[in-house]
Amino acid sequence: MKPIERIMRTAPVIPVLVIDNVSDAVPIARALVAGGLNVLEVTLRTDAALEAIAEMAQVDGAIIGAGTVTNGAQLDAAISAGAEFIVSPGLTDNLGRAAIAAEIPFLPGIATAGDIMRGLDLGLEHFKFFPAVASGGIASLKALAGPFGGCKFCPTGGIAQDMMAAWLALPQVLCVGGSWVVPAGPVDSDLITSNARAVSQFS
Repeated sequence: MKPIERIMRTAPVIPVLVIDNVSDAVPIARALVAGGLNVLEVTLRTDAALEAIAEMAQVDGAIIGAGTVTNGAQLDAAISAGAEFIVSPGLTDNLGRAAIAAEIPFLPGIATAGDIMRGLDLGLEHFKFFPAVASGGIASLKALAGPFGGCKFCPTGGIAQDMMAAWLALPQVLCVGGSWVVPAGPVDSDLITSNARAVSQFS
């Protein structure tokens, strides 16, 4: 099993995190791990993201990845900060080759058959289907998965808790990405742990 597949199979949901304040990073990570979700994606959408990754990487049991990685410079910065896997919204040859050369688990975003074929040309078989709902939802992924039976997916983008079961019922889907587990606003550790616990045992 490839390293990225082991990460995808660790929990049914990968929380997608936008962290504005570094002081929130460790409490969020601890609350998620306490609820059974230990694979966490910190998106590089804020100035605090890289420092947050470095802080969260110190939390026992947490597997921290960097999301919204779009180029080689961001890839290098995320790895230096302590990211254990990389997630991108799309796939370019340059980013794909850089991730492969860095020997880091990589989950690139795809939305079309051409995207998947580009990934396969690079030796990649695990993808983020993004933006999942806006790209046609379950019906679209079913259609895409047909010609590419060996590929595995993590749908992300617009997925809520009540949609999770339907996505995970697809045999090619190993996990889903979602932001609902950590609501926006002040950190409520008890609520985050409760939300994580509600989905962490899903199979």
